[in-house]
Amino acid sequence: MLHAHPIPAFNDNYIWALRGHVPSEIVVVDPGDAEPVLNYLREQKLNLHAILITHHHWDHTGGVEKLVERFSVPVFGPANSPFTGITDPLVDGAEIEVLDNRLQIKAVPGHTLDHIVYLQPDQRPQLFCGDTLFLAGCGRLFEGTPKQMLAAMDYFESLPDETEVYCTHEYSIANLRFAQAADPKNPAVVKALERCTEKRQQSQPTLPSSISVEREINPYMRTRDSEIIASAERFAGRPLINDVEVLAAIREWKNSF
Repeated sequence: MLHAHPIPAFNDNYIWALRGHVPSEIVVVDPGDAEPVLNYLREQKLNLHAILITHHHWDHTGGVEKLVERFSVPVFGPANSPFTGITDPLVDGAEIEVLDNRLQIKAVPGHTLDHIVYLQPDQRPQLFCGDTLFLAGCGRLFEGTPKQMLAAMDYFESLPDETEVYCTHEYSIANLRFAQAADPKNPAVVKALERCTEKRQQSQPTLPSSISVEREINPYMRTRDSEIIASAERFAGRPLINDVEVLAAIREWKNSF
């Protein structure tokens, strides 16, 4: 199992710093900015072992060049990415080992076409999912389709309940407020909003979430639920024929919520 520490960046990003059995080395996930990582390495007296990239957006890759210049480490990322800083390209179904931990690679296009996630499947599973799965949310469909995003949600739902979910944005409060609108009779959403609000008031991260929690509160993982379907149809103003249309409707609704 990896120990994951959030390094805050920009207004609401988290760069996850991962430690394994070697206490002096870390791997970072989606370093959009090099400076917070360099500060953390200096303060904790650590070395950088590798970089993991989930997709090409600048707020996930902007710090890579400076970090590689300083540490000359491998950069793992999607093989089909337009980001040119990847040294070790990965495809769906690949497996890598970092810090003595096995990571499985799953392609989850939707937010972007090159998006992948990293799953540590052993002991207590850990999912490093970039901008595809958020606490009570999913990423905007900038390049992919609702069908692709639904396939990603189905993959996440197939993971064990105890899988820890490490996304890269602190969007939890806004996502839960939307989840309340889309799923107004769900008491789990109310409890999650109370819990996350308290954490933010104490300047604490709301993450990680877990797959068991997301099954209860995430509208994009609940597109087959009657309450979500009814809310999506009210927004769309027409009957929706399948769960792809339901996901498309609630994602469009969230875009302007």
